[in-house]
Order: sequence, then structure tokens, then C-alpha cells
Amino acid sequence: MSQSHFQKFVPKKKNSVVKEEFKQAKKKAKKERAAGINKRFEEKRRLKFEARNAAAGNNEQPKVYVPNPKFKKSTPEKEPLKPTDKQSTTSSNEMPLNKFLAHCGVCSRRDAVNIIKDGKVKVNNSVVLEPAFKVTEKDEVIYNNKKIFITKNLVYILLNKPKDYITTTDDPQGRKTVLQLTKSATTERIYPVGRLDRNTSGVLLLTNDGELTQKLSHPSYEIKKVYEVKLDKPLSKGDFEKILAGIKLEDGEIKADSLGYVDAKDKSVIGIEIHSGRNRIVRRVFEHLGYDVKGLDRVMYATLTKKNVDRGKWRFLSEKEIRLLKYLNKSKSASNVKISKP
Repeated sequence: MSQSHFQKFVPKKKNSVVKEEFKQAKKKAKKERAAGINKRFEEKRRLKFEARNAAAGNNEQPKVYVPNPKFKKSTPEKEPLKPTDKQSTTSSNEMPLNKFLAHCGVCSRRDAVNIIKDGKVKVNNSVVLEPAFKVTEKDEVIYNNKKIFITKNLVYILLNKPKDYITTTDDPQGRKTVLQLTKSATTERIYPVGRLDRNTSGVLLLTNDGELTQKLSHPSYEIKKVYEVKLDKPLSKGDFEKILAGIKLEDGEIKADSLGYVDAKDKSVIGIEIHSGRNRIVRRVFEHLGYDVKGLDRVMYATLTKKNVDRGKWRFLSEKEIRLLKYLNKSKSASNVKISKP
């Protein structure tokens, strides 16, 4: 396996940025060239002036050399506002404490609510229990006895999760976590978006972008999830129709957005598209109808697939993938997973 997956990601610059840098470099070179020419002309003029003074000898009073104002050294231009300077003027705005924790890469905004309510966060040496408490970057926010800061370097990682790993940042029982698979990826503190059961494999996003995490986790965005399910027996046509029509579980009704047999010859392998984020929802749907789920693999999450990522491996998202996630709305796109109707 190539080690290119484990190299540190260096994002490519946009064409507009490259063009602007080239334009500024060309402008700077032109100024330096003009200044060099002016300097040579001025030096020649000064030497000629001194030669004329020397030739005149004592017959005339020596004249004082006055530099040509045309070649006067120009004052340095004021440097444009750097992105970091601009950020510092806007990042001081107030924000809720749970959002601040998410922007610091501690966890998702939703998980931060529980952390705050448990009294694990201090603001200016006082425990704060209200997630909506307003803070700024100037406030001293302490979590786990360490001062935390808003993360500037955002990281986006796609992991093809294997079985027997839990989707959490740490585990008191000492079980294997998904962060152990991505520990060589970045020094930033990242966390998984959404959940996958210990025995469920497939696409998992890890990031420290709190705003994106909140968006992908919120039910109103109806984020698409596509799973491949391996059952202990073929799925009957009657149960197929029930899942599409909707079945009642203990926590409410649920129905698939799309359903199909992955292989027409093997009706025990099912493709299901669903947008619900309820706990173990896919397993519960089939278990409710009397099926035993032998294997569950998430093949798509939002716009992400596990294409070209081996099980247990990861990769950084491309700029295009990040942009698609950030501009994702409630409108549903056609599934990229080919499934056949019965």
C-alpha cells in the first residue's frame, strides 16, 4: 500500500490566488528594475557634476550637488491587510460557549452542550453550566485543565472505518477508537461526525470544523446515508414494500428513502438509502421484521464515498469535496449507488 495516504496534506492554491501572486511579483520586479535604472542614472549624473567641479578648479566657487527629484526614493507602500489581521478583527465577536468549544476542536456543538452542563468548562476561572453563555476569544476558557483556543487550521478526513472500532474520541473501557487509525494524520484535535456502530464499517468523516459538524448533524438538512446490508436470509417482497411504506418502531415511524437489491441473484444483500440519524436505525429496521443483520457497511455519507480508500485507511478531502459539503442543502441528489428494484 502506498504511503501517499499518510503524507501531510498541503492544499493546492486557487488559480485566482496564483494569478494575484504572479501579478504582485511582476509588479515588484518592475519597480525594482526601474529603481535600479534610476540609481545608475543618478550615479552618472553625480560623477559628471563632480568632474565639472574638478575641471573648474579654483576659478569658480564649487557648487553643491542637488539630487534630481525625479529619482527621489519613493516611500514604501503601506502593506495590505493580511488575512490573519482581518480574522482577528472579526473573530472577537461573541458566540455561544458550546459553539466556541466546537470551533476549538474539542467536540461537536451538540456534544459540547453535555460537556458544559456537566460542569467541565470554566470561563475566566468560573464554572459555566449554560451552553448559550456568550464568550469571545479574549475570554479564558478552560477545558480539561487546559486553556483552549479557536482552531485556525481546519482539517477534513475521510476514513473507511473497519469493524471493532468505536466512533468516539476516547473510551474508558480501553476499546479501539477511530482516532487511533488517524493519529498520524494531523496534530489538530479532530472528532467524528455522526456515529457508526462498533460492528458497522464504511464512510466516516472526521474534522475540527464545528460549523460543518453542526450542519451535517442537524435533522433539518436530511443528510443522505446509503448502506449495504447483508442479511441472514433473502428479503421478501412483502417486507421490501413495508420498509418503503414505513414501519413503526418504539421511537416512531421510519421509512427508507430508497431501497433495492444490490444483486438480483442474491436478495439477502440490500442497498438502503436513509436520512434519519437515529441510533442503530438500519439494524433496528431489519431486526423489527425478523432478520439478523450479518454485515452493515455505509457506502455513502452526504456527498462522500469510500472509493479508492481501503478498509482501515483514510485520506484528506479535496477542496471540491469540502466546498460541496459546506454548500449542501436540503435538496436531495440522486443516489450514486446502483440498486435494482424487485
